[in-house]
Amino acid sequence: MKNLHEMGVVEAAAAICSGEITSEALASALLERARTFSGLNAFVTLDADQVMAAARHADQQRQAGQALGSLHGVPIAFKDNINIAGLPTTAGTPALRAHRPKTDAPVVKALKDAGAIPFGKTGMHELAFGISSNNSAFGAIRNPFGDRHIPGGSSGGSGAGVGARLVPASIGSDTGGSIRVPAAFCGVMGFRPTVLRWPQAGIVPISSTRDTAGPLARHAVDLAALDAAVTGDATAVPVKRLSDLRIGVPRSFFWDNLEQQTASICESALDVLKRAGITLIEVDLHEVAAPNEAVSFTVALYEVKRDLDGYLRDEGVAPRFAEIVAEIASPDVKAVLAPLLNPATAVPAEAYREAMEIHRPKLISLYRARFAENKVDAVVFPTTPLPPPLIGEDDSVTLNGRVVPTFATVIRNTDPGSNAGLPGISLPVGLTSAGLPVGLEFDAPAGRDRELLSLAIALEELLPALPMP
Repeated sequence: MKNLHEMGVVEAAAAICSGEITSEALASALLERARTFSGLNAFVTLDADQVMAAARHADQQRQAGQALGSLHGVPIAFKDNINIAGLPTTAGTPALRAHRPKTDAPVVKALKDAGAIPFGKTGMHELAFGISSNNSAFGAIRNPFGDRHIPGGSSGGSGAGVGARLVPASIGSDTGGSIRVPAAFCGVMGFRPTVLRWPQAGIVPISSTRDTAGPLARHAVDLAALDAAVTGDATAVPVKRLSDLRIGVPRSFFWDNLEQQTASICESALDVLKRAGITLIEVDLHEVAAPNEAVSFTVALYEVKRDLDGYLRDEGVAPRFAEIVAEIASPDVKAVLAPLLNPATAVPAEAYREAMEIHRPKLISLYRARFAENKVDAVVFPTTPLPPPLIGEDDSVTLNGRVVPTFATVIRNTDPGSNAGLPGISLPVGLTSAGLPVGLEFDAPAGRDRELLSLAIALEELLPALPMP
């Protein structure tokens, strides 16, 4: 039998259900591996006694002949902005170090109801405002494929934990790429559901318009199982024959100015799809750039104060937005959020209204029109234009000989679909010569989540599996 830490979610659940392995044995193996790779700094909170007690209880339930959920006894990690009763939810920021929610977020409750065991809280970019996970309060999180490199963010601990086989899956959150970027950088899969498909209550927010929780795992079937457990939608959408699939390739904008090896690896993946009989169609999406830019930061920076204060009020937590900002440790996050306290530098209500009433509807209708007129099941593009930067390259990075802003460059391709509320999946497609992972993203029309997951299951069979880091 393979090493327990290499098991996926569905595989482990089946093995526990049949009695082939115990939840206790799996949890013990994962805890041991987490201790071995503690230098990655993937976890902020990991209570071994609590995990082992939950695993033993899961085994007792099985032995007693109780009905078992679809994820029974399988450990799953959660990003540290998702409430788990009794564990800290810090959102990676000093002012929330003492915050211990009294109830589980609905996402956590749904997974627990399916039998999953919470396996600690994973580290993140402070307040989820960044893609490096170089957190000045809790320390930098490291990439399992190269520990001098970032794991991506803001769900960096989730990406590193799943990539290093410390846990078979983790639940992160994504506003502009925070699930898909760590998935791409850490050699795993990351699924951003259609906005509002997954419940957002009990999660420290940035933007109610843009935020969604979602899973990171190493297998597409695991993403589908986690989505089914959270949403109650277990629709098994039959995968079309590969020869019936139509995938759009938006060359302009999404495929522009790519790092050389990223471009080469992603083009090779397209060749694999083509050889398998999938029809690739060039789709023009360059028009999304302008409305996306008008929506992106305007909406996030207007909503964050309102939405974060709403979360704190609901939690009965004393600090409010101003106190949270005052204690921010990471300079890049402070630079973005501190100006919002000054009416002269905050996002004007008029700009926000224009973004929501004009630019976002235009972005949504552009995507809808391109999907419809080209009759494509999804569009495909490199998840990020470049491989994982080095830790410390927080502000700028060199791409094709030019110094460019790190944050804006990394989320260039993931951001538009986020602002349009689309579902997206990043799949690993290869390693650079330096051994760093590259991801390829597929975005589908809003609401077509199960079809997208089925597509990912089919594509996983075609694409090369990455080696363990």
